[in-house]
Amino acid sequence: MKIKTSISILAGCLIIFLFIMLPVFLSMKSQKDDSIAAFKGSDFSLKDMNNNTITQESFDGPLTAIFFGFTNCPDVCPMTLNKMDIVLDKLENKKKDVKVFFISVDPEKDTPEVIKDYLSNFDNKFIGITGDPEKIFLLYKSWGVMSKKIFLDNGEYNIDHSTPVILLKNGKYISMISHRDDIKKSIKILKKYL
Repeated sequence: MKIKTSISILAGCLIIFLFIMLPVFLSMKSQKDDSIAAFKGSDFSLKDMNNNTITQESFDGPLTAIFFGFTNCPDVCPMTLNKMDIVLDKLENKKKDVKVFFISVDPEKDTPEVIKDYLSNFDNKFIGITGDPEKIFLLYKSWGVMSKKIFLDNGEYNIDHSTPVILLKNGKYISMISHRDDIKKSIKILKKYL
């Protein structure tokens, strides 16, 4: 009899717990959906390093990776681009389905020529984008990327910025790769969407 009573009490507690927690779980899912919807980009028109016009439609395709950085970045940017270079090589015949855009958060210094020279250090063909600072600002804000100048004692500046590699499928946000993700994990994430 005591076992039946204990089971009844546990079952009742479980039902009450589920009844109370269901709205919380649904709310968490809604918040996740809202935060994903915030990664939607915006309409824009900029030039790439070869003077081709780049718009939001340029991000359409089977899989697009966009990374916001700058050519004078001392560590995270070159490491992230190097990782993406290795990852693409390991994808072999599937790498043709991935476009990688490097968008400068320092358009004042990163001219098309500077970006082209910088990206020539990588084996794969990354597309470098720069342009009007206000348009660049609006673009990276629309993808949830933050960036700010940190002025140094000598008058120069560095740029502190968020560093995700944002993944899009047919121009829509699907996932991201952290600069902390190793090559194996990055390949796994890309393969999931190819």
